[in-house]
Amino acid sequence: MKKNITIKDEFIKLGQALKLCGEADTGVDAKFMIEDGKVKVNGETELRRGRKLYNGDTFTVNNTEIEVISKQA
Repeated sequence: MKKNITIKDEFIKLGQALKLCGEADTGVDAKFMIEDGKVKVNGETELRRGRKLYNGDTFTVNNTEIEVISKQA
């Protein structure tokens, strides 16, 4: 499955992106998903909740690929 999220700023942090796309209900849920190695950014497992995602970056969680689209781009 593939989805997009649109952000209004230059970047969004990974934890915030997980909440925005609906995969995590809270920041704590997002933290544990990331710490447990369940999230990949641009194809590589990411363990940092504060990882900045920019226009065109993709992240994958629960077999769903989400692309970040910035209105500033």
